[in-house]
Amino acid sequence: MSEPRSTPRHRRSRTALAVGVPLALTAAGTLAYGTDLGVLGLTAQQASAAVPSWAADTADGFASVNSLGQNGTYGGRGGQVVTVKTQAELEKYATATQPCVIVVAGAITMNPVGKEIKVQSDKTIVGAGTSGHIVGGGFFLGQGVHNVIIRNLTIRDSYQGVWNDKDHDFDAIQMDGAHHVWIDHNDLRHMADGLIDVRKDSTNVTVSWNKLSDNNKTFGIGWTENVKTDITIHHNWIRETEQRNPSTDNAAHAHLYNNWLEDAPGTSINSSYGNYSRGATKMVLENSYFQGVKNPVIKDSGAAVVQRGSVFSGTSGRNETGGTAFDPKAYYPYTLDKAADLPSILKSGAGPRASLGTTAASPKAAAATTLTVAKDGSGQYTSVQAAVNAVAANNPSRVVIAVKPGTYRELVKVPSNKPHVTIQGTGGSRKDTTIVYNNASGTPKPGGGTYGTGGSATVAVEADDFQARNLTISNDFDEKANQNLNGHQAVALRTAADKVFLDGIIVSGDQDTLLLDTAAKDRLGRVYMSNSYVIGNVDFIFGRATAVVDRSVITLKKRWDGTSAGYVTAPSTAANRKGILIANSTVNGDVSAGSFYLGRPWHAGGDASLDPQTTVRNTNLSNAIKSTPWTDMSGFSWKDDRFAEYRNSGAGAGSASSNRPHLTDAQAADQEVADWLAGWTPSAS
Repeated sequence: MSEPRSTPRHRRSRTALAVGVPLALTAAGTLAYGTDLGVLGLTAQQASAAVPSWAADTADGFASVNSLGQNGTYGGRGGQVVTVKTQAELEKYATATQPCVIVVAGAITMNPVGKEIKVQSDKTIVGAGTSGHIVGGGFFLGQGVHNVIIRNLTIRDSYQGVWNDKDHDFDAIQMDGAHHVWIDHNDLRHMADGLIDVRKDSTNVTVSWNKLSDNNKTFGIGWTENVKTDITIHHNWIRETEQRNPSTDNAAHAHLYNNWLEDAPGTSINSSYGNYSRGATKMVLENSYFQGVKNPVIKDSGAAVVQRGSVFSGTSGRNETGGTAFDPKAYYPYTLDKAADLPSILKSGAGPRASLGTTAASPKAAAATTLTVAKDGSGQYTSVQAAVNAVAANNPSRVVIAVKPGTYRELVKVPSNKPHVTIQGTGGSRKDTTIVYNNASGTPKPGGGTYGTGGSATVAVEADDFQARNLTISNDFDEKANQNLNGHQAVALRTAADKVFLDGIIVSGDQDTLLLDTAAKDRLGRVYMSNSYVIGNVDFIFGRATAVVDRSVITLKKRWDGTSAGYVTAPSTAANRKGILIANSTVNGDVSAGSFYLGRPWHAGGDASLDPQTTVRNTNLSNAIKSTPWTDMSGFSWKDDRFAEYRNSGAGAGSASSNRPHLTDAQAADQEVADWLAGWTPSAS
């Protein structure tokens, strides 16, 4: 995209966005399940064959491992879908013998207080948006119960007034001898005993993306002389809890990664210890963040703790490591986030979601074809483009291009007649596999002429239903060495397609890093990016696509001469379409305070019919963001287009004004992630 070089133009005047401090968010009443909303509106007796896409989600971690006659954890997939609003309905379906997907649509208060519903095998229990609450009780999974998913619920308030309660065994979730259980995206707090108890040889358990808070005993594992439990604990925010964070006793394999343990200063709750490896436990602890915690990591003499990559901020007391453990990658794949980023990632990403579409996997299609790429010749192909070339034209089903770790200096193009392609790095980190090149606008083409901005892309995607995950896509064009070029537009990734899913990747460059386009001005092009990083300085997220950047980190970068100045977004949205939405994310970087705009309107080619849009909501903004975060471009005023914020935080956030529009609650309700995706649920394939 070019820097502004045109004369001023005048546009129609439009009604400005409402300005003012937003009222309290009423998300609890919002059910954002796209095309599955109809199911959530039914009573338990009315629900029938309509199946929400998230009902096909399956666990990661040890809950995904094939053992004990159970191949992974998929809950009630394939069973009846019901919506419940009363304790009687919930108990009826949770204790049934047949598979069932149970949607909790409202607050259910347990009677008597402390009651734990005895969940049977093959169940998914999930909250409808953020409205599903279990108050004053919880769930119990007994001996042999297996294949259970508990997601997107708030389970709270069985507390009986005694902090270290020895008399009331009122847990949020307790399992005795269960296996293959996935506890995901819940808010568990203020219970009489523990929030989660994994006891008596329970195994193949994954606990992910939960908020665990305001409790004495958080998370206990063990209560057995046997060394059998296999458990994965990742991306949990454990805040203001005293003990068992977790306490892991006699676990055969305990993999803890990307958790944030926070003991906030100045409160009456003080941590006594953090992660505890007890008995004969073998624990691998990776890339977690311990903040203000006393005795953050402790181990018994017979236990093992292998530590790597964690951050310890304001901690004190014991921090122990020793012994030999195991390699988690021998059991399942996973990707680590940087420990330093966890506070921002988990503040926005942990706990119940308004829409499970942001983490959902849709029903499984036919088994994907896999093509392997390795620079050393150990795969089927030595370049990514060679693997793309091998995909049949108009392929009807998913083709996964599995790229082994290494740096692939090449140009990659996925043409429009090759849909359903996934390019996936196979390393333990998204940094292990990198596709990089250094073309820019003005770089000579091999056959004559020069590249334009779009043509400079390292990776160009023109095929629908494309996915990329667990890799880095970069443009390392050297601006300093190429001052003779008029512009320095150098795209790392260009998409010009619909239903593009970018998950767990890094997109890195300087100017015009990430071009999110459509196949044509009148064509819809939806892009969903999650759990990712975008790095750049000038207009580095730009284009006319309907694009969401969710639960990601946007890193601001200094320019080639060491100065700090730039623009995060430059939308060129067509009228009556949605533009760029940044949600639940973090904007940061080692740049000067007040040096970056959030965006400016790009009217490509001087097209006055365009109606550029950027919304930034529920996002942490560093002090690099200007107090007036929007600016004009090429004679077009940002005030004539659609630029707004909603409930942002951090030093770079600011109150509403005529130069800093904030959405009202009513406006924000129509600018959720699900509104951008318009019935499409991105699903990992």
